[in-house]
Amino acid sequence: MTLPRTVSDVVADHVVFEVECIDRMYLNVYVPGLQYAAGLVAYVHRQLGLPIASTAPLAAITDGFVAAVRRFAGAHHVPWVDFARGQRKDDVMHEHLAAFEAAGRTEGVLFIGRAQEKTPLFRTEKRRDAEGKTYPWIIKTTGVVNHFYFYCVDADFGPFFVKFCSYFPYNAKLCINGNHWAQRQAAKAGIGFETLDNGFAAVDDLAR
Repeated sequence: MTLPRTVSDVVADHVVFEVECIDRMYLNVYVPGLQYAAGLVAYVHRQLGLPIASTAPLAAITDGFVAAVRRFAGAHHVPWVDFARGQRKDDVMHEHLAAFEAAGRTEGVLFIGRAQEKTPLFRTEKRRDAEGKTYPWIIKTTGVVNHFYFYCVDADFGPFFVKFCSYFPYNAKLCINGNHWAQRQAAKAGIGFETLDNGFAAVDDLAR
């Protein structure tokens, strides 16, 4: 009688090299005190010195940040990409990485991408008191706003990106890949290999 075999059983018979490492690692970058409405109110009062708690003054900070990103791209001749709906960001990264390495460069910013994404944020709404007078009130909600992706390459870690939200509280994420790090170390050691997006397809010297 023939017993059925699982995919993992079949694959296990053909695996000659296995690497254990962190795949994708996301590191959140944020200011804890600015993740809730009361913290935002304190920021507006103490940091900005404004008597009325409202998100309206934060627009100037957003505009300044966006302008600074644009200036950085222009000053350093960094390509700018507006991601299309449904476009795979990794595909765009690989295209720019190929051109970057063909120019003989090993480290730096590949390109800056902009995408509209849904994210938690704060808005100001009008409320009325017992006498019918209106007053501003800050609430936490969600919205679709611009995010900026800084796609970079490092000599040790390989490709990575940092994503910044353009809207208060301007949270960010750093994404690195352990497989890319392992590939870079193999290349530095002079070990030939065939790459996968997240691993090795083959290596020239298994013992090393």
